[in-house]
Amino acid sequence: MAGTSPLIAARNLTARQWRRARGRMRHEWKRGGEGCKDVVHFCEGVAESGKNASVNAARVVIKRVRRPLRELGGVRRDLLDQWAWNRTEWSAERELAQITQGDGPVILGPWLAEVGYEVLYWIPFLEWIRVAYQLDPSRAVAVSRGGVASWYDGVASRYVEMWDAVPPAEFARRNAARAEQKQSGRSRLDDDLIAHATRTLGLEGARVLHPSIMFRLFALFWSGHRAMGFIDAHTRFNLQRPPSVIDRTQLPAKYAAVKLYAARSMPDRPDVRRQVRRIVDELSEQMPVVLLETGLSVDDHTDYALGAHPRLVNARDLMQPTTNLAAQTQIVAGASVYVGTCGSITWLAPRLGVDTSALFADDEFLHNHLGVALRTSARLEGAGRFSPVDLRGLPSLPRT
Repeated sequence: MAGTSPLIAARNLTARQWRRARGRMRHEWKRGGEGCKDVVHFCEGVAESGKNASVNAARVVIKRVRRPLRELGGVRRDLLDQWAWNRTEWSAERELAQITQGDGPVILGPWLAEVGYEVLYWIPFLEWIRVAYQLDPSRAVAVSRGGVASWYDGVASRYVEMWDAVPPAEFARRNAARAEQKQSGRSRLDDDLIAHATRTLGLEGARVLHPSIMFRLFALFWSGHRAMGFIDAHTRFNLQRPPSVIDRTQLPAKYAAVKLYAARSMPDRPDVRRQVRRIVDELSEQMPVVLLETGLSVDDHTDYALGAHPRLVNARDLMQPTTNLAAQTQIVAGASVYVGTCGSITWLAPRLGVDTSALFADDEFLHNHLGVALRTSARLEGAGRFSPVDLRGLPSLPRT
């Protein structure tokens, strides 16, 4: 084969060099593209870092700003709560001012709730109203049950016994139908008893100072939104004068009065019954014991059955339904000491000048009430000593 011509050789060489140059160009282009991508990625990383830094800085600022804002929000909620509570207080006091103004008759009640709330809060509340609103007792008519006119001495010059209109059994049924222990408003039973008082004493046009005002106001204290000073500011506690509805000679010359019944504060359990039995037995070794059993069933409180004992005197025969609370008050006032379930007439006993032991086995619902009773007994001159006794702290009896 003849040798390659110079022209062909030059063409081949040129083509080879072109291919090399084109390859280098592709390589450099690719490297340039990768470099651009790296630059873009770098810029994106810088931007992301800047963004993260900005976000983190913003979060720090927001946290610093939100903290006082949250605190301000809490303060706002507290202020709103305080405003609502103040409005409740102001509303009750405006209502009291409207009811007590003028010189017409004012019906206090009717009282349908537990005896304990009546003696520990309602009557001292009325004493405060008498002073704060200058309510002349000659205008006031108390409506309650059990012959407790003496409880309202100095507050109301007249008293209406509701059980003269509604027998105890019917009262218990209708009162239970209200389905509440307190009195948040007027029920049909309230209205019927108010009408009875109006007819009995000719009180047409009388204003009604209903217990719901007190329950609405004192709920601020019971719920923990007001301190003990709130009760001090809305009550006046005085010693109570006992009535005379039973023959004193039918009682021992010296005795201990005892009223023990099952309640939320002292549930009817075997261990509690044993403790109660032991306390009464030991007390009866020192003096006769008068049991304040009434035989009435007007609420869910049932007397503990303490049985027969030579030194136990049951006062049931001394009581009539319409005077049973008056009789209990007189018996307690004449006692050397009083022992009772924490609640009911036990709150009244120290204000009759009698040293009182208040028994309980569950204090869940008693904290506020115990504080009021202890404070009153300690501060009221002439009051008996009030001593709460937690049965859970006493040595247990062996099971029989």
